[in-house]
Amino acid sequence: MKKLEEYIRSIPDFPEEGIIFRDITTILQDAEGLKLAIDSMIEVLKDVDFDVIVGTESRGFIFGVPIAYAMGKPFVPCRKKGKLPCETVTAEYDLEYGSAAIELHKDSIKEGQKVVIVDDLIATGGTVKACANLVEQLGGQVAKIVFLMELAGLKGRDQLKDYDVSSLIIYEGK
Repeated sequence: MKKLEEYIRSIPDFPEEGIIFRDITTILQDAEGLKLAIDSMIEVLKDVDFDVIVGTESRGFIFGVPIAYAMGKPFVPCRKKGKLPCETVTAEYDLEYGSAAIELHKDSIKEGQKVVIVDDLIATGGTVKACANLVEQLGGQVAKIVFLMELAGLKGRDQLKDYDVSSLIIYEGK
């Protein structure tokens, strides 16, 4: 049986020279790889007490929905600004070259709910930190944050130091 890391395609010099792009499409295109990724994330969560899974747009949806389904939990999408149709709360965060904003519906997290946040990758940590802030703004508690991959060289965990964070694969570089 292949290890999870073996399903990741590494593409050198993309999107620019010196960067190694970690491509998850090779996991998604392989039934065994996808099953291993989802099952491994579920394993990380098996002893976590939580009520709801929040996934960040868009790859957090890919992994968060099947985990929510398998564990019998609801799923809440954390979307880019302007994509949710009802009243929202918004958090802005910095990107490498600019800024962005994400939103949750105001009624998506109930006061006191324990939340797991799922995403495919932690790089600088800005997106998930903003998502965690929204969960807390709505009265939820972040019980755990789970990533498929982590680019440790970008020190995203520093932004998430107040949370219980797990990454299935850790790459030391950027």
